Amino acid sequence: MSFSFFKASRPKTPQEVVKAMKDSLVALDTKTVVEVKALEKALEEVEKNFVSMRCMLCGDGEVESNTDQVSQLALEVCKEDVLALMIHKLPNLGWEARKDLVHCWSILLKQKVDSRYCSVEYIENHFEFLDFLVVCYDNKEIALNCGLMLRECIKFPTLAKYILESASFELFFKFVELPNFDVASDAFSTFKDLLTKHGTVVAEYLTAHYDEFFDQYEKLLTSSNYVTRRQSLKLLSEFLLEPPSSHIMKRYIQEVRYLKVMMTLLKDSSKNIQISAFHIFKVFVANPNKPREVKVILAKNHGKLLELLHNLSAGKGAEDEQFEEEKELIIKEIDRLSRLSNPDH
Repeated sequence: MSFSFFKASRPKTPQEVVKAMKDSLVALDTKTVVEVKALEKALEEVEKNFVSMRCMLCGDGEVESNTDQVSQLALEVCKEDVLALMIHKLPNLGWEARKDLVHCWSILLKQKVDSRYCSVEYIENHFEFLDFLVVCYDNKEIALNCGLMLRECIKFPTLAKYILESASFELFFKFVELPNFDVASDAFSTFKDLLTKHGTVVAEYLTAHYDEFFDQYEKLLTSSNYVTRRQSLKLLSEFLLEPPSSHIMKRYIQEVRYLKVMMTLLKDSSKNIQISAFHIFKVFVANPNKPREVKVILAKNHGKLLELLHNLSAGKGAEDEQFEEEKELIIKEIDRLSRLSNPDH
């Protein structure tokens, strides 16, 4: 009797944990059709196995995780295609199991084995998993779980690059405006990470897809949704002003259509949006190589622009001083352009 007790309590090896996890995830398929009771049993098994996997990966509060076991587990998960099952079975799982899955996912991705990120390499060989996770934003039950998993992936340049260049990237322009606020906000966080985490990757992507990207982005800047306008304007500053994207910014500030977008945002009813728009608008005005069309627009609208700028203030101490200095320079430049275009006045 005591022998079987000790036998049962022997800690599982990484191989056993992964095998149990694989069997229980596969069982979700085979048993679903049979009966509800069997499905409930299979889901309980999965939940139990995720708890075991989580304990092995990060300890259980009493016992710390063992580095060798964690490495072995990361290797087994890839070798047995359990990473694929974790992604594809996510929609079938309960709340608790999904939470544990996301936690395990984030640890597995960071796990180096012999100086290689084996889970990242596995995803590099199965890029379609990333498309699957992006599309899951359309399923509000699992959207937030998939968002967390995607942001873990985006920390790696090769995975971020794939998403940016995939057809599924375009879906973000829709997802950030979904009616469910939590899902839309989460999609925006992922969108932001894609455009800010790896400057060189982003600059390469924008160089190759300039027109289609900024066509879509203009719709976000002119959205009827205040949150979308504000967030996308702030994000535009972040990735345009990154050193690797300086050539993109130079191209952007040559374009009259985008100058007009910023001029419209300067009139927005929200002061926050006005201030953010000013920080991009000033780059158009201060550009020493302004094309003729940009000069003409600024000169033609100088009266309205000066009135808007005079009424604009940041109102935050030292920041305010710098803002006022910049504003003065921009006002002078617009004034100068209007005099050049109309020498009689």
